[in-house]
Amino acid sequence: MKITKIEIYKLNVPLKEPFIISLGVIKTANSIVLKIHTDQGVYGTGEGNPYMFIVGETQDADFEYAKMLSKLILGKNPLEIETRLAEIDRILKFNPTVKSAFDMALYDILGKYTGLPLYKLWGGTNNREIITDMTVSIDTPEKMVKDALRFKQAGFPAIKVKLGDNLKNDVARIVAIREAIGYDIPLRIDANQGWDTITAINTLKALAKYDIEHCEAPIPRWNVSDLPYVRAQSPIAIMADESLFDHHDAFRLANTKSCDYFNIKLSKSGGLNTALKIVSIAEAAGIKSQVGCMSETRFGLTALMHLVIARKNIVHFDLDSALMLADDPVTGGIVYKEKGSVTLSDDLPGIGADFDQKYLDKMEKIIVS
Repeated sequence: MKITKIEIYKLNVPLKEPFIISLGVIKTANSIVLKIHTDQGVYGTGEGNPYMFIVGETQDADFEYAKMLSKLILGKNPLEIETRLAEIDRILKFNPTVKSAFDMALYDILGKYTGLPLYKLWGGTNNREIITDMTVSIDTPEKMVKDALRFKQAGFPAIKVKLGDNLKNDVARIVAIREAIGYDIPLRIDANQGWDTITAINTLKALAKYDIEHCEAPIPRWNVSDLPYVRAQSPIAIMADESLFDHHDAFRLANTKSCDYFNIKLSKSGGLNTALKIVSIAEAAGIKSQVGCMSETRFGLTALMHLVIARKNIVHFDLDSALMLADDPVTGGIVYKEKGSVTLSDDLPGIGADFDQKYLDKMEKIIVS
């Protein structure tokens, strides 16, 4: 099998309302979408969604990188995934989001070629109950309470709250939310690196009585050496997110006992290949995992769902980005049901989803052949 051409799209999908975290504001999901075609009529689709303030990538930059990487693998065998990804890593350091689009498309081809969904290729069984949380972005306490109540009334089993401002404001937000929704639903918090070490410890101690399940990314990635100290001082479980990009990061975090959980995102890890390695390290170290997202569509989340189904070490599910989008450009794939339930019911080969071609045709595009 040989790669004959690659279509590259700039996919732009508006959000229903701005999504605010400590690092910035997201108003539109700006993804890179690939379709890798082969001489056997099989093609694979991939999506990468860059957050510049997390991965250092933009849609425009990834569009240009995708052209370069497409020329690199053109004419080669897409089933040799390890070799293709090693070639990509050799000429492009970092940039995990654009790499994840290629990784995803290659795995989609492999699944279609074998006639199996990805989770079956990895030995999984589609018998898990997967229920996503829903995220409250940073705003005034009044607006955050309103969103939290709406999510509780919709039946979501857990609510994730974005923080990362300062001790006084962040505690006020959680107090207001707890007073409004009660204590019969867990809260998870995510500072997105917004606190320094002392602020993180003091804030986590102040929030201990409000039944917080875990805290993601309390301190900046560059200060990861302080994370074991924060974890030791914190009464709340710590989850590594922006300090965890790849399997090398996972090994260091496990070795230094820096966290209680890993948070795995495909656009941050470089795709499914590295995500599988991260989960293996988590299993070996006795660390549980969560899967999360940037602003991917249902396509990217469907690829992630195959990982969830195949690896039971993943116990928390943050699969809500598609619920924030104003449009759904995806056909097939995961289905959102009541009370946060997420299912992958169709046993289609590969990822089992695709993009509506009419939607893609509205977007900027280039073909490398």
